Amino acid sequence: MQIENHSLSTAINDFHRARNQADLQELISLLTGEPTQLLSFDEVIEKLKLLGSAERGLKDIPLDAIIGSVGRYTDFTRDFLPRREVNPERWARVKIAASGLVGLPPIVVYQIGESYFVIDGNHRVSVARQFGATHIQAYVTEMKTRVPLTPDVKPDDLILKAEYSNFLEQTRIDELRPGADLSVTIPGQYPKLILHIGVHRYFMGLDYKRDISYEEAVTHWYDAVYLPVIHIIRDQGILHRFPDRTETDLYLWLAEHRANLEEQLGWQIKTEYAASNLLEKYSSGEATTMSRIGSRLLEIILPEKLEPGPPVGLWRSTRSNQSKNYLFGEILVPVNGREDGWCALEQALILARREGAQIHGLHVIASDSEEEKPEADSIRAEFNRRCNDAGINGALVMATGEIARQICLHAKVTDLVVANLSYPPAPQLLARLSSGFRDLLLRCPRPILATPHTVAQLSRPLLAYDGSPKAQEALYIATYLSGKWQIPLVVVCVEDSSRVTSQTLNSALEYLSQHGVGAEGVIAEGPVGQAVLATSQAHNCDFLIMGGYGFTPVLEAVLGSSVDRVLRESRMPMLICR
Repeated sequence: MQIENHSLSTAINDFHRARNQADLQELISLLTGEPTQLLSFDEVIEKLKLLGSAERGLKDIPLDAIIGSVGRYTDFTRDFLPRREVNPERWARVKIAASGLVGLPPIVVYQIGESYFVIDGNHRVSVARQFGATHIQAYVTEMKTRVPLTPDVKPDDLILKAEYSNFLEQTRIDELRPGADLSVTIPGQYPKLILHIGVHRYFMGLDYKRDISYEEAVTHWYDAVYLPVIHIIRDQGILHRFPDRTETDLYLWLAEHRANLEEQLGWQIKTEYAASNLLEKYSSGEATTMSRIGSRLLEIILPEKLEPGPPVGLWRSTRSNQSKNYLFGEILVPVNGREDGWCALEQALILARREGAQIHGLHVIASDSEEEKPEADSIRAEFNRRCNDAGINGALVMATGEIARQICLHAKVTDLVVANLSYPPAPQLLARLSSGFRDLLLRCPRPILATPHTVAQLSRPLLAYDGSPKAQEALYIATYLSGKWQIPLVVVCVEDSSRVTSQTLNSALEYLSQHGVGAEGVIAEGPVGQAVLATSQAHNCDFLIMGGYGFTPVLEAVLGSSVDRVLRESRMPMLICR
């Protein structure tokens, strides 16, 4: 009797230690917001809707997968530590029994998905976890629901689970497309998906000229609308940048972002471009966050014309997972209604024929009222006529605001800007600072094909290469154009005493050769701008490919640039890369 009383006393002391752990866990919960309570089986079944049940017999189940209870979910924490409502002596006697030769009898549980709810045996689970056990024997009855549970589910997650259950009940997508996972992390999203399906059903009826059953609309929406977007999300690796979200979260986010862009820019945008823009604009990460902070500081400290532009190569990295068949599939052409603007469009049409591209025209006006004037109608009609005559798909939009800013904004969802070069940067410092074209070169997020008052067939490019990061981008584009279009390429390096040598040229030619492109290499001397222009004339080239400004905007403004000289003196198109 004395031994039994000692064992009971020891077990009760163990109970109080477990109780103290429960109090500490709940205190931490108040500070962190992490819930500690068990889930109520009745509440879960009410939200998830029971479809049926099946006896699974006796088996070992993981203790960590027991997340709730039938009726006694307030007696223990999520880790089955006893709370104040638990009788100390009863818990202690269960512990003594567990320490004996007979051990604990099996518990009785319901199973939903990978999770378990105790019907009988809450104290046995609590004691087993105190002993450090990982599994316990249980008689299992599986409860079938449309939405399974995992052991990490929290009380607030039940709202999402309930919404998902209602969505599946209405659409039956889990039956129509087994294995489909349309889970989300934010409440209130499933009505949006229902709306998407409803709109899709409406347009299917118009296309097929018949009534479309809801079941047919659900499957067609999933196959023809939802899955293609999910493939884009996967191909561009967007989910890796948003690890706390699901693919369906990003589908809805991307749909909203695309709609906002189309409203802002005035034209229809391909999902791939909206995805690239979303990734570029909203992707999380410390480096991106710090970059945004730094950009904001520069906005405060520096005049806008002296701000650094987008990072080198960003345009290529954000569109690298789009179609591999072309590099310039969406071309932006600012038009002003004058002949120089139409030269830019004609040049863009030549490029669009080679690339199978679509032309987006942009006419920047001073106010919305100007869009209703005859001049605007005339520009739109002329734009459409030229595109139709060339057999190229094109559309013109009107935008109000500062010209360079509007071009940069619209360029974000295209691959290339083709802009007229009526006013290249002048040699004087103040004139350079006020140059709209220089401003555009600094800030535009895409390569720019600068066109003077002539139109070239783009049949013999000259690549000006100095090994700099922006020259690497120019090399990449030159390799693509020469290989894809099957046109001869000339590469010129202007030698100086330190940075650019014959080895610089050899490295460019080696890169071209590795990609199956042959080229003629030229070493030139003298001022860079003058040497590049002389080489283009000597080799009968009809357009230039070169990197953009190499220094910081402040140094470029003070010292001037070889890019500026080429822009001032060239009579052929210049593809400026960044």
